[in-house]
Parts: sequence; structure tokens; C-alpha cells
Amino acid sequence: MSVNLTLLVVMGVLYAVGVYLLLERSLTRVLLGLMLLTNGTNLLILHAGGVPGFAPLYDGSIAAEDYSDPLPQALILTAIVISLAVTAFLLGMIYRSWVLGRRDEIQDDVEDRRVARQSSYDVEDDAEVPAETTEFEESPRGEGPGEGLGEDLGEDLETPGLPGPRREGAR
Repeated sequence: MSVNLTLLVVMGVLYAVGVYLLLERSLTRVLLGLMLLTNGTNLLILHAGGVPGFAPLYDGSIAAEDYSDPLPQALILTAIVISLAVTAFLLGMIYRSWVLGRRDEIQDDVEDRRVARQSSYDVEDDAEVPAETTEFEESPRGEGPGEGLGEDLGEDLETPGLPGPRREGAR
């Protein structure tokens, strides 16, 4: 596989300028940067497709390895359609911004600044959970739940359902 150095340099320049323009606050520059990035990506896909060959139409006299792969071209056509739609959307945003504010720069939002200054600590989500999470109070007579109840009911705790030993004075 041969590497076309000119194509790689052009692709690198398109990516560099496109990223630089995307980092601006002007929507027009963002649009231009996005268009440069999509064209650089199309060149990357075309270059990754390999050496050009014959059209992918069947002819019995042409060997199978001499055909070009149609998949990169189909991907590029899809990318062109998507970039056209995104460009139309950004043009609409630029127009609306120009009509409303007579400029196409992205402003800082007051609410975004307030949210950025907030602490990331959330009382409900980040508080320590206590070891005891039951809503019921502990038994006042015993150490744990169920202790001390069997003596009052006169039941044998080892064999449930049978009467336990009787204490003096109890019925």
C-alpha cells in the first residue's frame, strides 16, 4: 500500500485549523471549523480505502482484487449528507442569534456560572449512612428484638408453640 504524503499533510492542516476554529466563541467560526473537520475526515476515509481500482461493476475479465472497495465512498457520501444537515442547523442558529442579539458570539450563561460555583457535595447522596437503619426502636427489656418476650408470654423459646416453664406467681 502506498501512502500519499500530500493527502496526509492536507488532512492534518484541515484538522488543525478546524479544531482551532471550533474553540472560538463565534458561531460563524465554529461552522467553518466544523466544515474543515468534516472534509478532513472525508479525506481520511478516502485514504483508508486503499488504492483506487476499477468501478465496482462486475466484469468477468477483471480480477476480484482489481476492484475498488465501494464502502469508503458510501461512508463519505453519508458523511457529506450529515455535514450538510449540521451546517444547515448551525446556519439557522447563526441567523437566529443575529436577529435576536445582532452578534453571533456565544455568551456565558448566568445559570451555568452559578452551577459551576456550587459544591459537588449532595446531602442526600453523599452523607454517611448510619450503621443502624431500622425505623423501629429497640426493645426496652432485652438486648435485641425478641429477647425477653418469651418469658412474659410463657412460651418455650427453644420449641415454639409449647408452653415454657412456669414461674412462681404466674398463671
